Amino acid sequence: MQYGQVPGVTKPISRLVQGTVMVGSDHLEESFALLDEIRALGCTTFDTGHVYGNGDNERTVGHWVRDRGVREDVVIIGKGAHHNQDRRRVTPYDIKADIADSLARFQFDYIDLYLLHRDDPNVPVGPIVETLNEELSAGHINAFGGSNWDYRRVEAANEYAAQHGLTPFVAASPNFSLAIQVQEPWENCISVSGPDGEEARAWYLEQQMPLFTWSSLAGGFFSGRFRRNNLDTFDTYLEKLCVTSYCYEENFQRLDRVEELAAAKGLTIPQIATAYVMSQPVEIFALVGCQNGDEFRSNMEAMELRLTAEEIARLELK
Repeated sequence: MQYGQVPGVTKPISRLVQGTVMVGSDHLEESFALLDEIRALGCTTFDTGHVYGNGDNERTVGHWVRDRGVREDVVIIGKGAHHNQDRRRVTPYDIKADIADSLARFQFDYIDLYLLHRDDPNVPVGPIVETLNEELSAGHINAFGGSNWDYRRVEAANEYAAQHGLTPFVAASPNFSLAIQVQEPWENCISVSGPDGEEARAWYLEQQMPLFTWSSLAGGFFSGRFRRNNLDTFDTYLEKLCVTSYCYEENFQRLDRVEELAAAKGLTIPQIATAYVMSQPVEIFALVGCQNGDEFRSNMEAMELRLTAEEIARLELK
C-alpha cells in the first residue's frame, strides 16, 4: 500500500480509500468482516456520508472502529451538506447540524477529513469557509474540503480564506475516470474527466491539492460486463445508471483500447482503468467500493503500475 498526507491530518492516508456505502447494521457481521479484511491489507482510510443509509452507514462504521479500538489508526472521511428533495443544504446551519449528527452517530470526538458533499453556487463562499473554520477550531474536524465542487469555487473559497487569515480547503473530491460522463449519474456531480476537465486538473496540479476521486471504474463500465450488444439486459438501479451515464460509443472505443492494453500486460480491464487514474500527475487518492479483499488486492496491484505518457495518450483517444 502507498500512503500520502493531507494538511491537518497527521495519520497516513492510504492511496486507496475504501467506500463504506455497502456496510450496514442489518448485516453487521459481514460488514465488520469486510472492513477487517480491507484494513488488514493496509487500508487506513474509509469514506462515509451523512446521507448514506439515512445515518446507518455512519453508525455502523463508528461501531466497527470502536469495537476494534482503532480510532487513532484509521482516517475517517465524513461528508455532509448534501441536498435533499426540498432544498439545497449548503448553509452554515446545515453544515454544523450535519457534523453534529455525524459525530453522534460515529460516537467520535472528531472527523479526520470533512468534505462538503455538494455545493450551492448561489451561497457566498465566505460564510461556508468561516463555518468550517469554526468547526475546525472546536476540534470537531481536523481538515476540510469539497466533494463535487467546481474548482473555481474551491479557488474562490481559498482566496477568501487567505484574505481573512483562515484555514483553506485542503482537498477536493470530484469524479475522475478514463470514461467520460455523458450524463451525470446524480444531480450536481462534478467530474474532471476528459478534455473538459483539463483546466480543472491543471489547477489542482498547480495548487498541489490532493484529489479524492470517485468512480475510477465509471460506475462499473470498466468491469468488463458492459458491452455494445447487451445494454438492454441490465435491470438494477446502479447498472441502469452506468448505461445512461457512460455506455456510449466514445467510451466503448476507450474500453476497447483498455482491453488491448490489459491483454498485452497480462492484467484485467479494471486494473488498467485503475492504473490510468493512479498514473496522473495530480496527487490522487482513489475512492473504491470493493466488495471483498480480493477486489481490494487487485486494486492494490493496479496502483503499483504506472502507465507511460504514450499509453495514457493512446487510451484517451476519441
